[in-house]
Amino acid sequence: MTISPELIALAQYMAGEFDNREQALADPAWYVHLRLWQRPLPVRLFSEPSIALFAEQANILELDKPYRPRIVQLRHSQIAPGLIEAQYYMFNDITAVKGAGCNPDLLRKLTKEQIQLLPGCTLSVAVENLASNSYRFRASLPEGTRCGFAYGGQNYQVDLGFEAAGEEFFSYDKGISPTTGKAIWGALMGPFRFVKRQDFAAEICV
Repeated sequence: MTISPELIALAQYMAGEFDNREQALADPAWYVHLRLWQRPLPVRLFSEPSIALFAEQANILELDKPYRPRIVQLRHSQIAPGLIEAQYYMFNDITAVKGAGCNPDLLRKLTKEQIQLLPGCTLSVAVENLASNSYRFRASLPEGTRCGFAYGGQNYQVDLGFEAAGEEFFSYDKGISPTTGKAIWGALMGPFRFVKRQDFAAEICV
């Protein structure tokens, strides 16, 4: 299976350093000023045709304390090859990759044994054609599913989703209380609206 132009475009749109400065200034009560890194992996971890990115984010006031490190694998569905999926993975030891958004050398020795598949964390990606070689992508969990995982002896649930276009990335990620089922952090009042400040598309390996 070959990688489609649409999947390559999605990876190019996602690859970069982003922040939501305008949104945080306009509505500071609901939106923290964040920086988001989505860095193409410099090593191949997956045998199937795909493009993988390392992602992490940080409060703009504490850039030396990034959090939520993860890998997003963009691939074609095995069931329906024309459809794009975004599969999430977590790290066994997050300290080993902390800060890799700024320092991609930390990812050069990454192996598949250092990550875990998150089975319920597979997003379906809808593609909207805007013009020739121009798209808008919308990724969401299938109806009735929720991403859940255990880390550090605690159980977590998240509702994942994003939109990606030329120079913007909207994150709909929300943390869900396992006891009440209600959203407790993240995009509670709508998506975090990130704008690309630095482009990492040239680092993509296809």
